[in-house]
Amino acid sequence: MKAVLITIGDEILSGNTVDTNSNFIANHLKDIGIPVVQIFTISDTLDTIKKTLQTAFEIGDIIITTGGLGPTKDDKTKIAFAEFFNDELVLDDGTFDHLRKLFIKRNREHLLEINRNQAVVLSKAIIFQNENGSAPCQMIEENGKVTICLPGVPYEVKPLIKDKIIPFLKNKFSLNHIESQIISVVNFPESLLALTIEDWELALPNNISLSYLPIGNRVKLRLTATGNDLKELKNQLQQESEKLKPLIGEKVISWNGNEIQEILKELLIEKKLTLSTAESCTGGELTRLITSVSGSSSYFLGGIIPYDYHKKIEILGVSEKTISEKTAVSAEVAQEMSLGSLKLFHTDISLSTTGVSGPNSDEFNNEIGTVFYSIRVKDFEKTNRLFLPHLERNDFANFVSQRVLQDLIEILIQEKF
Repeated sequence: MKAVLITIGDEILSGNTVDTNSNFIANHLKDIGIPVVQIFTISDTLDTIKKTLQTAFEIGDIIITTGGLGPTKDDKTKIAFAEFFNDELVLDDGTFDHLRKLFIKRNREHLLEINRNQAVVLSKAIIFQNENGSAPCQMIEENGKVTICLPGVPYEVKPLIKDKIIPFLKNKFSLNHIESQIISVVNFPESLLALTIEDWELALPNNISLSYLPIGNRVKLRLTATGNDLKELKNQLQQESEKLKPLIGEKVISWNGNEIQEILKELLIEKKLTLSTAESCTGGELTRLITSVSGSSSYFLGGIIPYDYHKKIEILGVSEKTISEKTAVSAEVAQEMSLGSLKLFHTDISLSTTGVSGPNSDEFNNEIGTVFYSIRVKDFEKTNRLFLPHLERNDFANFVSQRVLQDLIEILIQEKF
């Protein structure tokens, strides 16, 4: 059982909109044993949609499309589907009634006629009503293959996938389970890591695959096991990871964690430590990562972005003399920022960043790409310097933030707080 995803929309191709739907759908399909073998991003034209559907039918058993189901006349997806499946478009009373109730609920009943076209569906389709929008999800089955046509808005796609499509597919097909385990390895070059675990990798059972996912100087080893007995798959993964411990155990910061902020969450809750941030060059990205995890309010007390150096002095108590002598981008300023944050928020841990993300230098003419960050855990403090001259601003902020959290995790593990 293989899936193909098709993202429809010129706004994706132009780069104006990021396709987050494919990642979300692929992850949920993976969890029920359906691998995605191809993802297409295409324009909203009749010929392109039909040709891509034909290709998808040749390589996949389940085809899921997103996008192109708006109320306007320039959306061609339903027409393309009708022509491809030799079907007709009809007004579905159930969908129209759903729309009417939705618009009444939103006090927009006067727009119902304009959106009437969204109640027009394929006559052969099974309809999954969209509780968060006006375009329904349609499912067509032909020649033993399933095609599912979804709207494109992510907050509509996610509940449709989680609450309706995944349960439908699980009920319809007898599926293998897919179970994954992610092992996070730090300060181990990928090539050397691969060489170190080569014999172990070659001896993996046929139903277990391994992939390397490098992020900065961290490598995530993803073990993926496939089979019909979920308990046995979990036992297999546990057994294989145990074999790794004598080989790379000292370099592992998590034996079953995905994102760095999730690994940090487990550590902070276990150790009952609180955290605050003072960010300059990362502009809030560090705080965003920390708070992206549900339950982070139990350990993250607050953060501040003193972008202007005067605010570093005014709010965090950074010495004006330090800035004058060392500039705002220096180890000394990073240290004083983390100390100020620790005092301001009364936390056990504080993190600070200061640097020049470019494309222009700062008023002190510091070199573009220079970063200093300070990690303070109670009476312990560590300052590091990075030089990242080739990264764009967003990548720069994310890389630095990921690295700060990774270093904090290593400190919490090694220093035994």
